[in-house]
Amino acid sequence: MSITTYLKNDSSLSKTGRSLISGFVGGLAGAAVKSVIEQFLPVRKVDDKSAQMRIVDDLSTKITGTPISTENEAMAEQLVNLPVGGSLGAAYGYGKKDRLGLKPMDGVIFGATTWASTHETSLPILGLEPKPTDVPVKMQLNELFAHVAFGVTLELVRHYVDKQLRE
Repeated sequence: MSITTYLKNDSSLSKTGRSLISGFVGGLAGAAVKSVIEQFLPVRKVDDKSAQMRIVDDLSTKITGTPISTENEAMAEQLVNLPVGGSLGAAYGYGKKDRLGLKPMDGVIFGATTWASTHETSLPILGLEPKPTDVPVKMQLNELFAHVAFGVTLELVRHYVDKQLRE
């Protein structure tokens, strides 16, 4: 059986494969859109490092003895953002494997809950970001908007890729 035949099949295993692939690709696209938005809408104070950079700096320091250089920070941050976006997208795609059709509101909800479960709760608890009460409301709204755009992009691309894989 060829990969094309496998993906077009309507078996549970084929649906799972399609949903993981389409979600992963959608998550990569969503992460890219989120990153572009964050270039224009500030989501943290200028001198604050993102949670991703704090983790990468800590890891780099443990491995090499020095943090990531300033000129490599943008690239290092994307080396975290893209796999995380792809992984979240794959999980989202799997959750939608039996739901055909485009549902942008699902992406809105997914993006907003991703924001709430990371920037508003777990990252501050882990000490990787300031408490929500210490972040200006405008920056929180920018971050929420970027996450909603991530979720909507994820849903649009996931739907398109899934449809292409089924046809």
